[in-house]
Amino acid sequence: MAPITAYTLMHRDEFERTGKWSLARRSLGLRSFGMNVVELQPGEQIPEHDETGRDQEEVFIVLSGSPTMVVDGEELPAPAGTFLRLDPEPRRTIVNKSDEPASILLTSA
Repeated sequence: MAPITAYTLMHRDEFERTGKWSLARRSLGLRSFGMNVVELQPGEQIPEHDETGRDQEEVFIVLSGSPTMVVDGEELPAPAGTFLRLDPEPRRTIVNKSDEPASILLTSA
């Protein structure tokens, strides 16, 4: 992990990784909000969840690909450039039903 100074400059290829997740929050030393990048191959998805236990608002930002956001069972197409803001309560997941990889930035506070 890079030392915490007045700023931290890193390329996403330098982030600590666990599976398909790039741990931006940990790698950058963030303390005020969460931020991670997930890479989903065709057919993959993240676990369905809500944020009521942590009382966090989330924003999903599709960086590349065309995954499907699923909010309380409703499927929402999400091509690159899509932003989705969520209150803590809705159940959510991201599913990559396309034939190409997808990269999504998840932020929470």
